[in-house]
Amino acid sequence: MMHRIRAFLLAFTLLAGSMAEAAEMAPDVLVKNTAQEVLAIIKQDKDIQSGNSQKVLDLVDAKVLPHFDFVRMAQLAVGRHWPKASPAQQQVLVKEFRTLLVRTYSSSLTSYKDQVIDYRPVKMAPGDTDVTVKTVVNQPGAQPIPIEYSLEKGADGWKVYDVAVDSVSLVTNYRSSFSSEIHSRGIDGLIKTLADKNRKEAASSDKAATAKKK
Repeated sequence: MMHRIRAFLLAFTLLAGSMAEAAEMAPDVLVKNTAQEVLAIIKQDKDIQSGNSQKVLDLVDAKVLPHFDFVRMAQLAVGRHWPKASPAQQQVLVKEFRTLLVRTYSSSLTSYKDQVIDYRPVKMAPGDTDVTVKTVVNQPGAQPIPIEYSLEKGADGWKVYDVAVDSVSLVTNYRSSFSSEIHSRGIDGLIKTLADKNRKEAASSDKAATAKKK
């Protein structure tokens, strides 16, 4: 399970890069070019390697989030319950879900140092606006990890709306737990659970950062 969590983190970090350039890139080129750039940053940045959580969060916030469609990801994760949520609840769900993903996967960023990524040819017809980009992450001393990105093209270019690691979808992985939470506690119950988890993660990160400064 831990290698899957770390792989999801890598999936997020790979999509960092220039937004102006990204809007003009084909989806496979976007993934490949930015993956190489981000892995180079990780390898060279001593603060990230030493576990500087705030710097990691800043990197993810500035470079990664613009390439993901968190509204659609939240819709897919909440599933058939999404229309039951009010516009205000939907807005909070997107915010808390995004924070959950960023905090969860940023904590594993420092583990990526010597990975090599293979890129598979993309099957794409002219005019396609929904494609899958397949990659394989090769790790020294470990099994290769297949990662597939589902991307959709909008007015501002291609954006990721799901990631599958070892054929396990990120949004589907959350959908089961979200559905159970909604059945037992309603939409507001799910929001509270996500918010509580995010607060605990933030407090834990702050505590760890304080300890390192001493």
